[in-house]
Amino acid sequence: MPYRRKVMLDPSLKLILVILLLIHPLQILGQSNTGNWDLLIRDGTVIDGRGGPPFQADVAIQGDQIVEISEISLDPRAADRVINATGMVIAPGFVDLHAHLDPLLRLPSSESHVRQGVTTALGGPDGGGPWPFAKHLKAVEEASIGMNVGFLVGHNTVRRTVMGLENRVPTAVELNRMKNMIAQAMREGAWGISTGLKYLPGAFSELEEVIALSEIAGQAGGFYTSHLREEGLGLLDGVSEALEIGKQANLPIVLTHHKVVGQPMWGASIQTLAMVDSARKAGTDAMIDQYPYTASYTGIGILIPAWAMEGGDAALLTRMSDPVLSDSILNGITFNIVNDRGGNDLRRVQLALVSWDRTLEGQTLHDWALREGLPSTPEIGARLVIEAVRRGGASAIFHAMSEQDVERIMAHPFTMIASDGRLTKPGEGHPHPRWYGTFPRVLGLYAREKGTISLVEAVRKMTSLPAERLGLRMRGEIREGWFADVVIFDPLVVADQATFEEPHQYPIGIKWVVINGKLAVEEGVFRDVRAGRVLRRHLN
Repeated sequence: MPYRRKVMLDPSLKLILVILLLIHPLQILGQSNTGNWDLLIRDGTVIDGRGGPPFQADVAIQGDQIVEISEISLDPRAADRVINATGMVIAPGFVDLHAHLDPLLRLPSSESHVRQGVTTALGGPDGGGPWPFAKHLKAVEEASIGMNVGFLVGHNTVRRTVMGLENRVPTAVELNRMKNMIAQAMREGAWGISTGLKYLPGAFSELEEVIALSEIAGQAGGFYTSHLREEGLGLLDGVSEALEIGKQANLPIVLTHHKVVGQPMWGASIQTLAMVDSARKAGTDAMIDQYPYTASYTGIGILIPAWAMEGGDAALLTRMSDPVLSDSILNGITFNIVNDRGGNDLRRVQLALVSWDRTLEGQTLHDWALREGLPSTPEIGARLVIEAVRRGGASAIFHAMSEQDVERIMAHPFTMIASDGRLTKPGEGHPHPRWYGTFPRVLGLYAREKGTISLVEAVRKMTSLPAERLGLRMRGEIREGWFADVVIFDPLVVADQATFEEPHQYPIGIKWVVINGKLAVEEGVFRDVRAGRVLRRHLN
């Protein structure tokens, strides 16, 4: 059913907020054409997700669908539950295109995501999708989950299954087996293929292999998303490779968690965004996703040269017993500390999850060096990285990015907001704050305070844009007949609270979250209703 929208002359964030402060609910009671509703959201300002101007309206929900959107007040007596959204924004539920859902079976309520306004998340990024694919999806369905989820098939997972951690080109038989696994996952509901070409064993793959596997996903209607082979000194080559894969494999692509790592490369986003624009003009459907922080998060082994990791941690430690190989490995780590994620300062490498010594969580390589009575130099940092691997590994936060690059990438019209966050709960390690604050941070800091993008554009980047990239039907917009995934937030209050020092903090200003018609957050209080669904591409 069509609805009318009041067009604002100036859709800028500043004017939107002024209007929200002045606006009053209409007092006219209209007649419902749909009978009783389960939920009526009254007098809110709708930002529909498509980028259109905001307008004041009531939104009625019945079952799992939005059934009416009206600028004339709807009769609250026709609803079982009424939410007064005066001064609030009514937006589509946020779609997180890059989420680490590994803990989903342990944390099925997904509170750390849902409280950000996320109603749908895509797992299996960076080449790490689940396998066996169908078995995992069935287990997730049986667990009863708090938000909608879908999954990518992971190149690294497939390659490791077929070839282990061997640094070589696959045989024809091995490549065919990998193709069959990709095809099988796509039939079972995968939304596309992810690669992690900076990680093992993806780092050992050559362009031709990735193109051959991506073609299979593309032929099934999927897309390609990649942790680039390099995001520091080799960034431009990494972007070029991803664009070439999209071109030759003929499928849409996403440069995932796009960033510029290491001071020598700061400012290179000017070139990378120009490369994306050029590729789009030439016919490659290229897009970007991004988290709004100047620090990345991954295993500390990312500082170790890939060649040294062939065969895994045990093989690395064996190589360290050879003086010649040991020197080469340590020199490679030192180089990465100076020029790449190390930021040329041990204070920029902050330990996050350290199972063998929890006292180091939240501390830096600099702190660890001082604790051991050692000088805080890149060379000492390299030895501490090896020591961390020797003790069982660790993850870390790497403060090595520029705020200017973050804002420039965010403002690009084809950049989507995605958390790269792992499901978590208070007290578990020292996570990256993006795990709790990505979406509220964009709304509060970058839209309201900095004006990097408008509030309308911020919502578009979190909703319809990623939903369209996915090929997700009937989600990502406030539209009659579409699924009732809805976020209601206070545009003057919404903000992230998680910090690098104190990450375990939920955001503020996300007042209500509706997932498939059920209230998952009510007046800012999380309700463990488990209304989420497993979404499969072929059944979408």
